[in-house]
Amino acid sequence: MITTVSLATAQSPQFLPEIDSSVSINPLVCLRFQAKQTREGGDPTQAELGPSVDFYLKPWIRLKSVTAFDLDEAEKRALIFSAGYRILPSADASTVQRLQLVATANFPLQWGLLLSDRSRADNDWTNGEYDWRYRNRISLQKSLAVHSYHPKIYLRAEEFYESKYQKWSTTALYLGATFPIRSHLELSPYYDHQNNTGKKPNQQLNQLGLIANFYFTATKR
Repeated sequence: MITTVSLATAQSPQFLPEIDSSVSINPLVCLRFQAKQTREGGDPTQAELGPSVDFYLKPWIRLKSVTAFDLDEAEKRALIFSAGYRILPSADASTVQRLQLVATANFPLQWGLLLSDRSRADNDWTNGEYDWRYRNRISLQKSLAVHSYHPKIYLRAEEFYESKYQKWSTTALYLGATFPIRSHLELSPYYDHQNNTGKKPNQQLNQLGLIANFYFTATKR
């Protein structure tokens, strides 16, 4: 009898809730706060909490036409820089403290498509030890028109380089949609498939998530 052993482990779909809130201070600065459950890059399931600040360039006219119905001001800007702090407590591992640095570029395409390229650096401290992670995410999204209602659909692909593994160890693929609810709230359900090769055996994750995005402004438009 020959027994075969799979080189990858697959798990049942996991649900990941998330709440994001943002307050536009002025046309060039936005404050954000995030609270979510996460599992990515080979890490255990963790909570993730913390603030960040976004710095924008002035909006492009072409970008404004592609993102005319978006509630998120960041998607209307050609270039966004962000710095934030996150704390990641976990029942199965030590708490992580993270300095997060992000740069995102948005490009309008034909047929009303928006292409985004996000580079993110996670600087992590755990029990006094330092690790870093670089993530590059490419997104393609399209706004739809259902009478006067404008939901969005998107596809995303993201690669993770982990210093502790010294290699590109995770690939994540996302499929999702965003549904505006009045003028201050969007709900975004998504599906995420991850392939983690940092540890042996390889790990396959299938995740379902729901993001509630709240948008506010501190000044009158």
